[in-house]
Amino acid sequence: MGPTDTEAPVLMRAPTSTPASGPAAPIGVGIVGLSARGGWAGSAHVPALAALPAAYELRALSTSSARTAQAAGEKFDVPLAFGSVEELVARDEVDLVVVTVKVPHHYELVKSALAAGKTVLSEWPLGNGTAEADEMAAYAHARKLRGFVGLQARSAPSVRHLSDLIADGYVGEVLSTSIIASGNAWGPTFDDGSAYVLDRDNGATMLTVPLGHTLDGLASVLGPFTELSATTATRRGTVRHRRTGEPAAMTAEDQIAVTGVLGSGAVASLHYRGGRARSTNFLWEINGSEGDLVVTGDSGHLQFGLITIRGSRGQSDVLTELPVPDRYDAHAPALAKLRGTKAYSVAHAYDQLRRDLAEGTREVPDFAHAARHHRLLDDIRNAAATGSRQYVTS
Repeated sequence: MGPTDTEAPVLMRAPTSTPASGPAAPIGVGIVGLSARGGWAGSAHVPALAALPAAYELRALSTSSARTAQAAGEKFDVPLAFGSVEELVARDEVDLVVVTVKVPHHYELVKSALAAGKTVLSEWPLGNGTAEADEMAAYAHARKLRGFVGLQARSAPSVRHLSDLIADGYVGEVLSTSIIASGNAWGPTFDDGSAYVLDRDNGATMLTVPLGHTLDGLASVLGPFTELSATTATRRGTVRHRRTGEPAAMTAEDQIAVTGVLGSGAVASLHYRGGRARSTNFLWEINGSEGDLVVTGDSGHLQFGLITIRGSRGQSDVLTELPVPDRYDAHAPALAKLRGTKAYSVAHAYDQLRRDLAEGTREVPDFAHAARHHRLLDDIRNAAATGSRQYVTS
């Protein structure tokens, strides 16, 4: 989706306001790409914002036409519906612009929002490649605007619990870690909604999306890579439409193996496979001098936060489940109702973003962080293309 039409907005209802003498007014949100047909914005962002009504108010949306915008506005009860991003970012009611469209459109839409002086939350990947991400980060910095990126794996309570277990010494010194996972997409079949991810040049690949999210989550738990080697391959050059059986070319990698060393000295390995396995779709082991942690899930998308953590330490060799404590919902208890859904991690990211804006904290990754993460993915590509070890400096 992108800005095309410039028809007048469809007004569904008047946005609410908070008196100046009362509590801080909610942050007015405008979502670019919220569609009545469904998708990530409707299934994750809308319920996440609804769980934080004192902090956020969804006031506007834009799609590729006034007609589709009106349909989305009616479905989600959004006051202002626009057929172009320019109309959305021009409204004073909108404080935070959330960009949830396909990766190739991020650059133009983020730049439009920043040019209008808005704070931006963009889905990951920030740009279609590092050059776009660097330019958006520099533009936001030059305009003294906050730009955030949706690397929400590190916001997920399950991942934060894992990080705390490591910090508290559950496994002692971390010696090594291994991940094997499936990408869900990039398998033998595709549907209409996932057709564009088959093309590596569109920027939404197994490397950038599930592996990119998981790498950032891993770094939040164990620290970043300092050196790495990689092998990538496209084992299925031709895939078929799930319904029609029509063939299509796939240039995105469906096999990615990364090995290296983390800043702590721990040895790390990750292997992502396209599609879904009949056996394991997410397995993360963390092995230490005093114990072990095993993380499992049904999807290689760690950013969903739908994982189970088990552990064993000391003399025991029996793994027991380590449930996520309720304290991770303490800032916003209403978020607990989203547990078990893909909106839960996103809601926690929004809760952290609220504090970042109000208190100047830096919990949610910003555009500079996103640009550095893009460069890490470049290191993986370079390692695979050249066969040489890459030393990570950013």
